Amino acid sequence: MTENVWTRWPSREALGPKEISRPRRLLAWAVRLLVLGALLWSAFHDNRIHGWVAIARAGGALVAGGLAWALFRTTLEHRLWPSLALVLMLLGLAAGAGAADFRTLAVVLCCGCAIAALERLPLAAALPVAALGFASFARVNDDTGLTSAAVIGGMALAGYALRLDAEARGNAQRLLAQERAARAAEAESAALAERARIAREIHDVLAHSLSAQLVHLEAARLLIERGADHEQILERVVAARGMARDGLEETRQSLSALRGELTPLEDFLTDLVRASDGAEVTVGGERRPLPAEASQAVRRVAQEALTNARKHAPGARVSVRLEYSPREVTLDVRDSGGSPGELSQAGGGYGLLGMRERAELLGGSLAAGPDEEGFVVTLKVPV
Repeated sequence: MTENVWTRWPSREALGPKEISRPRRLLAWAVRLLVLGALLWSAFHDNRIHGWVAIARAGGALVAGGLAWALFRTTLEHRLWPSLALVLMLLGLAAGAGAADFRTLAVVLCCGCAIAALERLPLAAALPVAALGFASFARVNDDTGLTSAAVIGGMALAGYALRLDAEARGNAQRLLAQERAARAAEAESAALAERARIAREIHDVLAHSLSAQLVHLEAARLLIERGADHEQILERVVAARGMARDGLEETRQSLSALRGELTPLEDFLTDLVRASDGAEVTVGGERRPLPAEASQAVRRVAQEALTNARKHAPGARVSVRLEYSPREVTLDVRDSGGSPGELSQAGGGYGLLGMRERAELLGGSLAAGPDEEGFVVTLKVPV
């Protein structure tokens, strides 16, 4: 059967005791204890009732309490047939209490079953059960028909109001649980993104620094194999040591960047090209601070482009231009070309793929390829 408003159960959140405020929970227990106390008092207060009859009445009240608790559990678990069986048992107990002149218990059971059905059962089952309960109440009650009708109408409204209130509370609990899950997922996503950013920064620094060191060490090895002059070999070793020192400094800069402490981009590019023979840097447009991610992208692409130029076109003239525009910043690294030599295969490095991935993560683009003279790398990052 297709679930609809008539066959749908109130949610478990609505029927359960979770997320109920402490005052409301205390009020509910106070009402239960008051009803149970009234039943026990009515079982013993009549002077005409003595001995086993009073004990039987008290036992009936306790049995009714046990059946009501079982009904609470079966409706919470959305078990229809056991719930209906318990309601019929309670109504049967009410009929027996009425026959034994225990009208208080009979009235409480009839009204309680009707209200509980309207609050906790699917409407298709709740309405017949409520009608049966109210009919039993009208039969037990001695009031006039108009008074009984008014009482039944009030109790029916009370039962349905309790149902609406429970469903509203259940919906609020589900929305709260969804919001908490969304916040947890957002926090986890942010943590993963931050880890990826840190890993990317560390990888970029190590790739650039180690690749540059590898170029010089490979050159030193080739010079040793050729029996080159001691000064030439020492020059390469000293250069590799300098690259290691620069790599350490870049690592410190990356840590500062992760903390949000970045040196001006123009100063960084100036220091970067200072170590490259034949390189120059120019800046165009209105200079302004960039977001940390955009600034880091420009820095890392510049590092990798200069490393590739030294490796694939040693001795070539390299120009670096940084252009500010209202909507983006553009980095252009060009070399005049040259023979790749024997070091073009040295080191894996970060490479064009890594530079392009970094740009695309920021919504930018990276183009790399030969031009009329040599090789050009162009990075565009929106800001």
